[in-house]
Amino acid sequence: MSANDRITVPRIKERKLKGPRIVMITAYDYTLARLVDQAGVDLVLVGDSLGMVIQGHDTTLPVTLDHMIYHTACVARGTSRALVCGDMPFLTYQASAEQALISCGRVIKEGGAHAVKLEGGAELAPTIAKLVAAGIPVMGHVGLTPQSVHALGGFKVQGKKRADRERILEDAMAVAEAGAFSIVLESIPRELAQRITDEVPVPTIGIGAGPSCDGQVLVCYDMLGFNEGFRPRFLKVYEELGRMGREAVARYADEVREGTFPGDEHSVSVGSDERPELYAIYGGLKLSR
Repeated sequence: MSANDRITVPRIKERKLKGPRIVMITAYDYTLARLVDQAGVDLVLVGDSLGMVIQGHDTTLPVTLDHMIYHTACVARGTSRALVCGDMPFLTYQASAEQALISCGRVIKEGGAHAVKLEGGAELAPTIAKLVAAGIPVMGHVGLTPQSVHALGGFKVQGKKRADRERILEDAMAVAEAGAFSIVLESIPRELAQRITDEVPVPTIGIGAGPSCDGQVLVCYDMLGFNEGFRPRFLKVYEELGRMGREAVARYADEVREGTFPGDEHSVSVGSDERPELYAIYGGLKLSR
């Protein structure tokens, strides 16, 4: 596959008017990144949700910049078509535009990302503008912003009140005007998502925001059923790989304990004329060892 086949930021922006809708998947490692890339997704987001999905934390807040660079680099090596976007973790861009430039630059330079994602609205617009001016493509994120989980009182749908809906719309407009090439809309009413999609000039990518966005994103571990206890309303599970994987490992364990694995087809043997030499070399150890 040539470099010209890679999805680019301009091609993502064109989807706003030309379609088709944007397919984004969140992945964190080489193997799954390669799988979703071969499946034809447009964007792979290396989310700071790895703090919960991969590291087992209750929130995304413990994730560090070094964690994100490591996982982004793994994903980048597994893709040849999709645009790779690295999520910026908590307190790596909020202090100042200068801090954001250095942090985001590392994710691009060391992690191999093609773009970065930042959570926040109007207050973040000057930072986004500075990053874009430096040549770093930025994906915005408004609505439910998981890094603000404590301020929001949990992972709750945002925009239920009219004043909140107006604020979220203003945030999305400010992020777009600052130069973001797309905006994630998370956990907001579908009517608000449609209004934002209609009014902002860049593509919107929804998660828990209804069908009217210009694209959708799900975490690969969730939509493949690995996270069996996680079934929010917005999630569609396309395959129960968690159950299938558990059953497969149980069969493996049974076969090992019963001595039926490995079998002859999984083993290597040598000709009878070479066996005396092997016994001499290994001091009479059994070949099966």
